Amino acid sequence: MKLLRVGESGKETPAILDNENKIRDLSKIIDDLNPENLTFESLDKIKKLDIKSLSQLDYNQRIGPCVTNPANFLAIGLNYKAHAEETNSDAPKEPIVFNKSPHSLIGPNDKVIIPKLSNSLDHEVEIAIIIGRKAKYVNEKEAQNYIFGYCICNDISEREWQKNRGGQWVKGKSGDTFGPLGPYLVTKDEIKNPFDLNLSLDLNGNRRQTGNTSLMIFNFNFLIAHITQFITLMPGDIITTGTPAGVGMGMKPPEYLKDGDEMILKVDNLGEQKLKVIKEKND
Repeated sequence: MKLLRVGESGKETPAILDNENKIRDLSKIIDDLNPENLTFESLDKIKKLDIKSLSQLDYNQRIGPCVTNPANFLAIGLNYKAHAEETNSDAPKEPIVFNKSPHSLIGPNDKVIIPKLSNSLDHEVEIAIIIGRKAKYVNEKEAQNYIFGYCICNDISEREWQKNRGGQWVKGKSGDTFGPLGPYLVTKDEIKNPFDLNLSLDLNGNRRQTGNTSLMIFNFNFLIAHITQFITLMPGDIITTGTPAGVGMGMKPPEYLKDGDEMILKVDNLGEQKLKVIKEKND
């Protein structure tokens, strides 16, 4: 299933895409794609529906982030060897885990805003995992049993804030529009092989990033097993799992996002994002 949220920001309606790509209203079944409903019990309820009996929604309205109000929005750093190399970093011996603010979530076609004090905003095409049940001390072989689904995430990053402003990476990862998510939350049963998915990001029509999940240092199952040794994950939690090479910071000289830039992100089976970059206006 492909689940999504449509409508103006803060007033999105939960929905499902039928096999004719029509958007169907799920609001009489669940109130939102939030931690209360991102469970396997809710999924079983949706699976029993006659999807075409649900009312159709306007296909042209805004798509919001495919998940809302997660308790945790976690991210993995340097999880592709070539990306670690381009940033002059050693490949990690165990996953680098950091936080992104849940308030950074926006829709897959919303505007990415360059903050007033930012001079080094960067892009990162990634695949995010959405958790579907409480997960603690998970065995790697059983990790898939805890995954509700997958979606695209653009891990927008302010590199100066991340690298040079002290403390953890969270300052450079948590701006108001630093988490474009979606368009769809694709349930794991629709993904035949999550360990062989292609990712790409084009900037202004030019290919910047290309990768495949087979090249991840730590795969999805290992990440869940690792994280749950330290952090109890709950339904609706997001883990965005690292980016391949080709970020602006890795260019010589670095090439960061600027006002008017347009990004297109694609991942096999997960759809695409089309994002325009704008500079925050001075008050």
